[in-house]
Amino acid sequence: MNKRVQLATVAIVASSALIAGLALRLMDSAAPPNAFSHASAAGGLMAARLPDVNGQPQVLEQWRGKVLVVNFWATWCAPCREEIPAFMRVQDKWAGRGLQVVGIAIDDTDKVRPYVTELKVNYPILVGGLDSIDLARQAGNKLGALPFTVILDRQGVTIHSQLGGINQQKLEKLLDPLL
Repeated sequence: MNKRVQLATVAIVASSALIAGLALRLMDSAAPPNAFSHASAAGGLMAARLPDVNGQPQVLEQWRGKVLVVNFWATWCAPCREEIPAFMRVQDKWAGRGLQVVGIAIDDTDKVRPYVTELKVNYPILVGGLDSIDLARQAGNKLGALPFTVILDRQGVTIHSQLGGINQQKLEKLLDPLL
């Protein structure tokens, strides 16, 4: 591939990313916070049954009674990988106050397991594959993009959802009143 074609390809990809980002920003500012049905979205999420990285089926319902942070991510998603250390720090800091972070990987177990082991992720990782994008959509992720994070209170009611990366400061600001 010659340099002109490479440059054109990069320009097209960058422009598409910029347009998508602007569209997300407009949609986010135009829609009221948590405009989806909290009860049905949280109910579907809490009922989800997915295998962990060892193939053991897990149900999110097992963490009811805790403040739950559910993060949809993938090993191939750079913003997803960037926010995992913040989730690990928050899990360490507030586990004793009733916080549980759970990651749902939209990926293959063979890619997720070594990645989780290498990072020493300190919270459960479930592997949902591409089918879990529907679960993320039910939880309010209309675009089916990653990363996507949902925060549920101790009763399993969705308090916040966010498409795109979330930093530790914002995460702690949202969690503090719940813990």
